[in-house]
Amino acid sequence: MTQPAAPKIQLINTPAYREDYANSVQVRVNLWDFFLMFGRVNQTSPDNVAIHNFQGVYVSPQQAKALLNVLQQNVTQYETAFGEIKLEPQAASGIVQ
Repeated sequence: MTQPAAPKIQLINTPAYREDYANSVQVRVNLWDFFLMFGRVNQTSPDNVAIHNFQGVYVSPQQAKALLNVLQQNVTQYETAFGEIKLEPQAASGIVQ
């Protein structure tokens, strides 16, 4: 039996589409969805950290798991090519930046 042809996928950016840099991602979860809040960390002194959030995205639990899988595959490929990514918690806070 032959496999059906894969659909043609078009990526179309809406007028609201934008790209930005985030070094902070906060995650909130409830029964129906995952909420990802993207922002930038600005630390002006050892005791003053501001996170400027600029985008929030809701995804279904199924999309969150698919995202987890895609990110894991890409991190594995990155580490194979460039070496292990090390996460170092900041002193006394336990926060990973």
